[in-house]
Amino acid sequence: MTASTPCPAPVKILRCWIRDAGTSGLRTIANFAIGLQKDNAVQAALTSRWSNAQCEGHITRLKLLKRQMYGRASLDLLRRRLLLAA
Repeated sequence: MTASTPCPAPVKILRCWIRDAGTSGLRTIANFAIGLQKDNAVQAALTSRWSNAQCEGHITRLKLLKRQMYGRASLDLLRRRLLLAA
């Protein structure tokens, strides 16, 4: 995890977007905006100093390698490929 100073601008942008989406007249967009407003993870992502982006990137890379080898080899070969890819 890395720390950086939180920026209030994304929170203001999200609040404006949610307000506009709620009054857009499109029910699907309005429901999505309401869901974003209720989601604590979205609020935390915009206000927290911490980020787990680097960890998520590694997980995505490992999942890609796993999918590429699906049904082709044993766990030992998968382990070797993951270690060599790092």
